[in-house]
Amino acid sequence: SRGSATENKLSAAFLLRQECIMLLSISTDAINPQTHQFDARYTCDVDNSSPEIRWNSSPTGTQCFALIMDDPDAIAGPFFHWVVFSIPPEIRHLPAGIPPQEVLPNGIRQGLNSTKRLGYFGPCPPPGDTPHRYRLTLYALKKPIESQGQLTGSQLRAEFKDHVLAQAEVIGLYGRLVRSAS
Repeated sequence: SRGSATENKLSAAFLLRQECIMLLSISTDAINPQTHQFDARYTCDVDNSSPEIRWNSSPTGTQCFALIMDDPDAIAGPFFHWVVFSIPPEIRHLPAGIPPQEVLPNGIRQGLNSTKRLGYFGPCPPPGDTPHRYRLTLYALKKPIESQGQLTGSQLRAEFKDHVLAQAEVIGLYGRLVRSAS
């Protein structure tokens, strides 16, 4: 028997959402795929420079991408480590070591991290804490970001909350040992 028009619409919407989820994946050299450990090179303990990020596709209708790296385990709530937006839909890669500039030559914009500085700030949990999770989330957006200012992570999420076509996430763990007094 044929389903109702509502059932057919819901089924089609579900399949479209499934297609978008399957079409978008993200990877980075900063997170070991076996251990899920965040590479210390990209933390406050070593180089504190941004990692390379790659993704596989641009779902149909994507107008731009946004990338947010946050620490949901921070004591004061999510700590935003990197806020990147207005990434053109044809781009599939952010190289390592992006400088802290508001607008990059290709039009990509960087917002303010939770230290109130532009660009990337690597994982830096308090020494002795249980390892924190660091989420790199890529969003395919069906509408360009209108704001031209320096957005925080919360402001960017509010700007695109109703315009996400698909998202992909990779999570890494990082902890710091308590240094002994010697």
